[in-house]
Amino acid sequence: MLTDLQKKQVAAWVSEGLSLAQIQTKINDELNIPMTYMDVRFLVDDLDLELQDCAPSSKAQETEKPEEEVNAKPETAAPVPAPGEVVLSVDTVQIPGVIASGDVTFSDGVRGKWLIDQSGRPGLAEFPEGYRPPQTDVPVFQQKLVAELRKLGLA
Repeated sequence: MLTDLQKKQVAAWVSEGLSLAQIQTKINDELNIPMTYMDVRFLVDDLDLELQDCAPSSKAQETEKPEEEVNAKPETAAPVPAPGEVVLSVDTVQIPGVIASGDVTFSDGVRGKWLIDQSGRPGLAEFPEGYRPPQTDVPVFQQKLVAELRKLGLA
């Protein structure tokens, strides 16, 4: 999707300490390539780039949520995955302010929330600070998320 020159530009922005949201804006504005926040996150992971400080972007996501969303409890819980498996579930009662949400447990046993905001942007929440899922889990997660969104009529 990106040329080698564009990938080098993204790497330069990461080394400058830009957040994922700032990189997303620059890709959209300067490279004229529309990408979602999740796409940029996966791109940075695929390029094996290390963000300077992941904490602000995850905290920024949390501070943007209404208080009731932060305190919302899921109606369903993701089952414990078998070793090497990604398990994804959909909440039966959605978090206020999102189109869809649910739980995901990656193959390393780390569990958190996935969500699709009202603009259609996917996101992850409630993971340990600085957590990155195993690289092999990323495409599996994407496939399972799309499948669940199709069931809901959202993809």
